[in-house]
Amino acid sequence: MSLIESDPKALDPELAVTKSSDSRRIGSIEPEQEVETTLVIDHHAERALCWKFDCRILPVLAFMYLCNALDKGNLGNAKTDGLEKDLHFKSNQYNVILSVFYVPYVVFAPPVAMLGKKIGPHRMLPILMFTFGALTLLGASVKNFGGMMTIRWFLGMSESAFFPLVIYYLTMFYRRGELARRLAIFYAASNIANAFSGLLAFGTFQIHSSIPGWRYLFIIEGAASLLFSIFAFFYLPRSASASRFLGPTEQSLAYTRIHTDSSSVVNEPFNLRSALTIFRIPATYAWIAIEMCVGVPLQGVSLFLPQIVARLGYSTVKTNLYTVAPNISGAVALLLLAFASDATKLRFPFIALGFVLTFVGFIVYATIDVEKQLRVAYFATFMMTWGTSAPSVILSTWYNNNVAHEGRRVTLTSVGVPMANLMGVVPSNVFQNRDAPKYIPALATTAAFGVVGSGLTVLLGGYMVWDNKRRDRKQGIKLKARDVPTSKLREGPREEDFRWFL
Repeated sequence: MSLIESDPKALDPELAVTKSSDSRRIGSIEPEQEVETTLVIDHHAERALCWKFDCRILPVLAFMYLCNALDKGNLGNAKTDGLEKDLHFKSNQYNVILSVFYVPYVVFAPPVAMLGKKIGPHRMLPILMFTFGALTLLGASVKNFGGMMTIRWFLGMSESAFFPLVIYYLTMFYRRGELARRLAIFYAASNIANAFSGLLAFGTFQIHSSIPGWRYLFIIEGAASLLFSIFAFFYLPRSASASRFLGPTEQSLAYTRIHTDSSSVVNEPFNLRSALTIFRIPATYAWIAIEMCVGVPLQGVSLFLPQIVARLGYSTVKTNLYTVAPNISGAVALLLLAFASDATKLRFPFIALGFVLTFVGFIVYATIDVEKQLRVAYFATFMMTWGTSAPSVILSTWYNNNVAHEGRRVTLTSVGVPMANLMGVVPSNVFQNRDAPKYIPALATTAAFGVVGSGLTVLLGGYMVWDNKRRDRKQGIKLKARDVPTSKLREGPREEDFRWFL
């Protein structure tokens, strides 16, 4: 029998968890202590618990990430309102400012994420949000290229570990099979941010003042981040079992869920030497390579969709407005694929599908006569957004599902996610003004990364299927990843009972 079964006869209706010998309050359990493995979990109580987390944690994190995405990606909208002219940019300086962001973003992500693991993501995330909000406010006052470049450098530092820490934070609340759809709901804030940034820019640029509209845009977005970070600092709980809005029985259930199906040791203190052993697993490098392939279309759409849509021949105002629908549809596609991934308990087929959609969207846009086939061209921009967000979310879920050690999990995420963002230097440098308005080299390059990413995903997924079958034959028993409790998977593939979460 599986460790987790729904057995009404064995369970008191008033209790979520029945333990054979240990009646201590879970809130006082130290990281070194382990709960009994003979457990019965009430799935109705689990659903009620998840609903509480969904209502109290996800909306706050989603709004935080919306602000994060707005503050990071507002240069595209600002450019359409004359930022380059107002700051006296020369030749390729706009692309330089886009590219410089990714250097500190990648370099500082692992140490900041490790610090976040040490002091707790519930504290680190609001601190990072306060910082990038303040920097966005300062960006409204810059006068030249040097000032904006300095802002973008420190903005890269402050945003470097934000997404990796959010992913790690969510693994402290949800089981492996519950994570993709929750992460998708959270990440949909990025798509909504891209859409909302167009609406916000549309409204802000209507302000008639001696101050350029893009400066108002920076002020509004920066102030929202800064103010909300103060609320989040006092609101976010340290972990699932330490949530103040839960009763003792719910805290016990929350701890048990994570110990059984997320972390080998819950709230384990961070140890750098142990965390770095994640790089001894060959699959780590495949995941990072796929992240790099994800990054090019993801950042290309995020940064240059206004320029792509501008080829349709609309005015500056309408161009920003016409970016809204593709981004909203991207959020919907993300949710559909993520929910399907959780329902089937499969990750790699949906990642590969996302890559294929990206490839088709960019190829269609690059090969048709856009001026004569406006509707087809505009539809292609929808396909671009369908295939960018979903692979990123499900990929992060995929490797987090396969790493039960908390320190190794946050380390891999803090390297993988920034590598995807680092690949923003590719679209930043291939979307050249000299290629406007067609941008054929940029579109072809982005499509190529979609093909490579899809191939790598299928190859890694195929290997995992083969390895799971090999392990089944060796042990003479057929197991799936969800049949093995994460409390037994501290050492990953070296464990005899290990099965890949596909």
